[in-house]
Amino acid sequence: MASAPFPRSRTLIVAFEGWNDAGEAASGAVRRLRDHLGVEVVAELDPEDYFDYQFSRPMATIDPDGSRRILWPGVTMFAPVGPGAGGEAGVHLLLGTEPSRMWKTFAAEVLEFVQDVGIEFVVFLGAMLADVPHTRPIATFASSEDARLRDAFGIERSAYEGPTGIIGVLSDAFHTAQIPSVSIWASVPHYVHNSPSPKATLALLDRLAEFVAVEVPRDELVEDAANWETGIDQLADDDEEMASYIETLERARDTVDAPEATGDAIAEEFERYLKRRGDSGPQ
Repeated sequence: MASAPFPRSRTLIVAFEGWNDAGEAASGAVRRLRDHLGVEVVAELDPEDYFDYQFSRPMATIDPDGSRRILWPGVTMFAPVGPGAGGEAGVHLLLGTEPSRMWKTFAAEVLEFVQDVGIEFVVFLGAMLADVPHTRPIATFASSEDARLRDAFGIERSAYEGPTGIIGVLSDAFHTAQIPSVSIWASVPHYVHNSPSPKATLALLDRLAEFVAVEVPRDELVEDAANWETGIDQLADDDEEMASYIETLERARDTVDAPEATGDAIAEEFERYLKRRGDSGPQ
């Protein structure tokens, strides 16, 4: 594999809560970066322009001093503090809730900020619900529209067609503006979609390290991931249908991951899995 084309570039790492953030895996990864890198808030987009508050409701909270305040949905941009802060790559962050309207204007505003700051490389983090077992390593997929990045990192160009989120819109805007980007997605078991998935967050951070020279403490996250998996195991022990379904997913995943697996074998296993799911699996 060739060396990275932007080894010391000014980098932006992006995650949005909502449609792009199954198990809060992507936003959890960027929050962890925010908490452990030397960054400060440099911009906040006006929520009045981009959010429908009936869809993304503000949250009432109580501060440590006992006072009540409202937390509004929004998008915040962070930049390194001081010379060399944020690691050698000069890491910037963008974190917030996926906007619910005016996406073209939103993308233009974010692009303007990116160009003003001089961002040279963007990494989008996302997570999707998928038919995968929680007992196996979380699968991640990286793609890019930039040929240099595909060659350097040995990744593919996404062939996805269909509904997209704000990550897809921003990726297209950056590509048009000739700002190279990579998208990294984690697959989160759909049958535990109601709870945060620290295992998926850990998988995203591990994959991110292949593209950006950032390191954050993982010990606590590794422990949280193990506890998350144990908790689901305990739920499955009390639910025979859930346990059977997970075993089906495990067999399908092991077939795909087996060194001797062929395309025909994978297709046959997938067809059997779909038939079994249609008969009795969760919908």
